[in-house]
Amino acid sequence: MLKVVLWSLVLYAGYCLLLFLAQRHMLFPRYMMPSLIQEERQEIPSLETLWIQTKFGKVEAWFLPPAEQSDNHPAPLVIFAHGNAERIDFCVQEMRQFSHWGIGTLLVEFPGYGRSEGSPSQAGITETFVAAYDLMTRRKDIDASRIILYGRSMGGGAVCSLLKHRRAAALILMSTFTSVRSFASRYLVPTFLVRDPFDNLAAVRTFQGPVLILHGKHDEVIPYAHGKSLYQASPNARFLSYECGHNDCPPDWPQFWEDVRGFLRDAGLLNG
Repeated sequence: MLKVVLWSLVLYAGYCLLLFLAQRHMLFPRYMMPSLIQEERQEIPSLETLWIQTKFGKVEAWFLPPAEQSDNHPAPLVIFAHGNAERIDFCVQEMRQFSHWGIGTLLVEFPGYGRSEGSPSQAGITETFVAAYDLMTRRKDIDASRIILYGRSMGGGAVCSLLKHRRAAALILMSTFTSVRSFASRYLVPTFLVRDPFDNLAAVRTFQGPVLILHGKHDEVIPYAHGKSLYQASPNARFLSYECGHNDCPPDWPQFWEDVRGFLRDAGLLNG
């Protein structure tokens, strides 16, 4: 019996070690994505490519300026972070909607994704987004008092990490989890083995600005309860649920954009 217990402990320790070493490949499956979509960038003449300088190399970002902007009125800015199995190439077309509202949009890549250098981790992503934030808020065409952080899925972790270091006027979280540690029990491992915790719940709890939480009722990747918990933790949140899962959310893009526009209007973040 003692040998059985000892072998069980050895096997479990080996299992935990394997997950500890492999977890970033699971969390950031950058090698499983399809080829880059070069034509998406070419279809937008106004798109500006920026390279964010970090201690581990250069990370790409795309800036979509407002469709119309006055020199005397700097524009609000959305800083967008995509999901863990995406790249900025995949999101640029849908993010163009903000330009029509007079809002600039910065799509920031994750380190090690696409054409960017480095390797993805919470520390590297946070450094990248802080540097991107600082770069944009020094621009005269950007209103630094109207920075909107928008994260989808894993991107919610990126913008919540940024929120711990920089100010924002509003926060939008779509299909976002409470923390990576909350998934440890799914793999039967202790939470202290999580290398990139992304504690979004703590960030939302301390943020006093307006928050929009959007989540699919049938999300099979990040359960609906995560969205509800984020909403309940925020002192100033609006919660919207959709009849969808994770990768098909939102089910109705026109309605989604109306919901987002209403939130930004109520927050006083739209020009005019």
